[in-house]
Amino acid sequence: MNQSIGISLVLSGVLLAGGCATKKYVQQTAAPIQTKVDQVADQANKEGSDIDAAKKDIERHEGGINAAKERAMSAENRANEAKTAADKADQDAMQAQNTSNQNTQAISSLHDSVNTALGNLDDYKMQAETAVQFGFGKDTLTAEAKEQLDQFVSQNSNAKRYYIAIEGFTDKTGPTSYNDELSRRRAEHVTAYLITQHDIPVFRVQDIGLGKEKPADEGRNRAARAKNRRVEVRLFTADQQLAMSQSPTQTQPQQ
Repeated sequence: MNQSIGISLVLSGVLLAGGCATKKYVQQTAAPIQTKVDQVADQANKEGSDIDAAKKDIERHEGGINAAKERAMSAENRANEAKTAADKADQDAMQAQNTSNQNTQAISSLHDSVNTALGNLDDYKMQAETAVQFGFGKDTLTAEAKEQLDQFVSQNSNAKRYYIAIEGFTDKTGPTSYNDELSRRRAEHVTAYLITQHDIPVFRVQDIGLGKEKPADEGRNRAARAKNRRVEVRLFTADQQLAMSQSPTQTQPQQ
């Protein structure tokens, strides 16, 4: 029995020694593997972080590229709009030039027509005149003004070679620019009345607005200002000069 106990103790010691050796072996073997695993995990984590950073960089770059594309498209649109505006400006300039040329031709043609119809303006002498009054700040013809113009035309209806000069005026109240415009409208309304109501040819009428220049009355009272709010109408004719030029000349009898 003692022998059996000894054998058991020996076997237990052997097993114990073998177990310690196995555990130590396992530890020695597993430690490097774990270290390697940890290293691989760290590397994977690092690479994952690098990948995430790279993705973020790519996203930032894509955002910058998209922003650059938008700016480029916006710049291109502005360039196209500028080109369209420039083309329109060129077209407007060409049209304006054409219009100017047409106006120049029309004025030249009208000038020729006037010269043909009126002849030498030096031959024209003033034959009749009248003046119509206007209310303060007004440019419309009153019934009295229309009656004056009707009488003026009726009294000179026999004129053949004539033209009518129409000058608009204001009083000194108000700024010069306003008075110039007001006087021009007054003259134009008189011109329009003569043309539309009495069939006066357009080329026989010349009108101008002179504002507060050439006052009819230099006074500073209400009556003087009323006199200055006027349009003066003058008729110039060459009929007498024409009659004189067409009268038979006297010749000396032959000796």
